[in-house]
Amino acid sequence: MAITHATHPGSGRQRTPTADSDAKRERILRAAEALFAKQGYARTTIEQIVQALGVTKPFVYYYFRNKQEIFEVLSWRPAVECFTALDFAEHDPRPAHEKAMLGLEQLIRATIAHSPAAFFAYREPQAYRPEYLAEGRRLANHFYARLCPLLEQGRAEGMFDFTETRVTAQALCSLPGFLFTWYRPDGRLPPDAMVAELMALAARMVGLRKKPRRSRS
Repeated sequence: MAITHATHPGSGRQRTPTADSDAKRERILRAAEALFAKQGYARTTIEQIVQALGVTKPFVYYYFRNKQEIFEVLSWRPAVECFTALDFAEHDPRPAHEKAMLGLEQLIRATIAHSPAAFFAYREPQAYRPEYLAEGRRLANHFYARLCPLLEQGRAEGMFDFTETRVTAQALCSLPGFLFTWYRPDGRLPPDAMVAELMALAARMVGLRKKPRRSRS
């Protein structure tokens, strides 16, 4: 089954979106995202979101059931984009090492592009419902189920040099995963430069070679 935004069980109350309603929904999400990023989930209230928007509570409740649903929708969007970064076409002809590195770059780039919402799951995992966490684990497993075979195939073809596949895969994902502890959009490095730095680290972690390693036989 393809993984999309609609896969998430808490996708909001709205059933027949229009251009106008989508714009209003986005207004709510952006205002809430700023508040969640600044003061955390527990300290943010629907009343504060309403005040930030300059609207009434029914305006917000028309699109979302509660604060938690807003938080989960904000979190799910980057999760889907990040963890489907390796969903290449079945017959994609590129070699495994190219697809693995491209998928990792897309994962890192999406994490940065969707900050701060992309960091919510790392900062406040206790804020989510069990159903959401189960969907998140399924999505992460979806990513690892594609990354690990690509790593092993790249190693077999002489383009990667590492020992433990799962450990390497998890270490690679920790690069964007730990951005929430220190990354700032207004920091010294712009997004493209940050992606380049992290991809250089990823290349070292997998032992990426410029040419295939010759067989000893």
